[in-house]
Amino acid sequence: MILAGAAVGVWFYLPIKAVQISGNRHLSDVEVKRLAGLSGEKPFGWAYYGAWRAGALRDNAWVASAQITRVFPDRVEVAIKERRPVAQVRSSNGNLSVIAADGVPLPDAPPTGPIISGWGPDRTGEALLAARVLSRYNVKSVTYTPTGITVTTDQGTLWSGDAALLLKYGQAIETQAQGGRINLYPWGVSVQR
Repeated sequence: MILAGAAVGVWFYLPIKAVQISGNRHLSDVEVKRLAGLSGEKPFGWAYYGAWRAGALRDNAWVASAQITRVFPDRVEVAIKERRPVAQVRSSNGNLSVIAADGVPLPDAPPTGPIISGWGPDRTGEALLAARVLSRYNVKSVTYTPTGITVTTDQGTLWSGDAALLLKYGQAIETQAQGGRINLYPWGVSVQR
């Protein structure tokens, strides 16, 4: 009976009074609180709030990681790291979705970055890597097929059947392309202007 009374006392006398949120750029503070179970809809005492309540926050596509810390006597700190949009992916039906660097689709993200498209086995990861490595050349699009990856930039176009060659020799676009096309093969390079 005494234990039950103490539990009720802790519940009511140590309520969560302050929530400190950091790291959010896309998600609002109100949304982070709601997803972390801290919006006040179902008030929890400080001693009973656990990270398990933040499952919806960790499951949100925009959240790469979240750390929940209880600070005695009445504060909870929520530190999140949000994913950032880096590219657009065109699906087989033509729709565009914005994705983060790890390939996770980000709902309601503004269009940004190169457009990745293709057919055959999914090579989105290789396309993202190529876009990132060659980003200083202002990549406009990356297209993949079973036979290779094509990167279109402001300075020209690169193609290779081997993603490793594309990443290793992609800087050739700086001196060789001049608005043309460079094909990278294991046995050599073809420059078309």
